[in-house]
Amino acid sequence: MRKIILIALLIYAWQINCFAQTVNASPLNASPLSDNPALEAQVNTISNELRCLVCQNQTIADSNADLAIDLKNQIRIQLTQGRSQAEILDYMVQRYGDFVLYKPPLKASTWFLWLGPFIILLLAFFLLWWQIQARKKLIGAQQFSPTDLARAQALLNNSSPNNIARPKDQL
Repeated sequence: MRKIILIALLIYAWQINCFAQTVNASPLNASPLSDNPALEAQVNTISNELRCLVCQNQTIADSNADLAIDLKNQIRIQLTQGRSQAEILDYMVQRYGDFVLYKPPLKASTWFLWLGPFIILLLAFFLLWWQIQARKKLIGAQQFSPTDLARAQALLNNSSPNNIARPKDQL
């Protein structure tokens, strides 16, 4: 149990670190590296389609992680070399896999990215249902003595404010 808590805390600290990096250096304040506004617009368009592999919940256009900056520079270089958007995206997928796409295609290798959250949710609902059924069986299996039932009925019938439930040995 301690290992699970430690792992959860490490993941939480890592996420806070990624969030702090993105808050401290906003991409909106970053100056473009090229004087060509059309090139920068293309870089931003392509960057919005690629996932930051460090933070994983942002596009590389929104992220200021070192890898995201390197990927944006790589996009800029490839655009100046005359490559198309499709060629650049294919290059990134070939190098980093389908996960680098912010909206990965639905195919055999990415089905878990698309269906995983729903499968986990269904599993959680099944476990909740199973726990409730087990609890009902446990409660239904309890047998109360006639004395306990009579005492409960007396407590329900006599609702005076001074009527406080007492242990059996004090009756």
